[in-house]
Amino acid sequence: MDNFWINAPAKINLGLDVLRRRDDGYHDVKMIMQNIRLFDKLTLNKTKAPGITLKTNLSFLPTDDSNLVYKSAKLLMDEFDVKTGVEIELFKRIPVAAGMAGGSSDAAACMIAVNILFDLGLSEEDLKKRAVTLGADIPFCIQKGTVLSEGIGEVLTDLPPAPDCNVLIVKPKFHVSTGFVYTNLVLDENSPHPDIDLMIKNIKDGDLESMCKNMGNILETVTIPEYPEIGDIKSKIMEFGALGSLMSGSGPTVFGLFKDEETANKARDYFRTNTNYFAFNTTFYRVKSE
Repeated sequence: MDNFWINAPAKINLGLDVLRRRDDGYHDVKMIMQNIRLFDKLTLNKTKAPGITLKTNLSFLPTDDSNLVYKSAKLLMDEFDVKTGVEIELFKRIPVAAGMAGGSSDAAACMIAVNILFDLGLSEEDLKKRAVTLGADIPFCIQKGTVLSEGIGEVLTDLPPAPDCNVLIVKPKFHVSTGFVYTNLVLDENSPHPDIDLMIKNIKDGDLESMCKNMGNILETVTIPEYPEIGDIKSKIMEFGALGSLMSGSGPTVFGLFKDEETANKARDYFRTNTNYFAFNTTFYRVKSE
């Protein structure tokens, strides 16, 4: 095989809790991760000359070893002493710095593709063990689907597929620093921890309305006071009839879950009239069937 292409799906957090700050500077989390049908695309071609060449459709993205895609390819190719090279083309559709794991998903897809392209013989578990050294979200992005994520994000448990619904994604133009959010997160007896276990029960029961009612993201306690527009977006999405709305990750992306496509489309069209927003309507990505 001389070439290979692969899609890299975005993710949202249906629930995100931070349990404690660890001595090593990381945080123990408990999250429900869910892929959606919004994809970046990677195309890989073998080259006779050794080394890695990365190209993207976004001029502001780095294409050297500071890029996670480059790092993920180099990690495997160095370990297995791959003598030939690879040219990687990354076509981005997932908004950058959006709390949707676009960079992590790209890295995960690259690792999967390099494993196949160079016939390295690594299992999914093998890839995930290596992936966590590059980023806490990358193991999930290899596994994909509806997943409970614990530890620093590397302890993954498959969940049943979340109930079908329409997903509205709204991303404002400003960026949010993940480091700022975690540094300023207060964890004490007053912290509003979402009930992740109850959400898991709702998912297992196929109860979309209860799942939406119980959604929560503890990082909103930092991000929304700093960026009130995120709260305004959530409120407007609910006004349009969403069953639930939440910030994804550390933000600034907000999503809303709707029963029917028509209502979701009306909300999407409203946000699209404002050039300050990226708005997209989609559904959950079903890894077992796609």
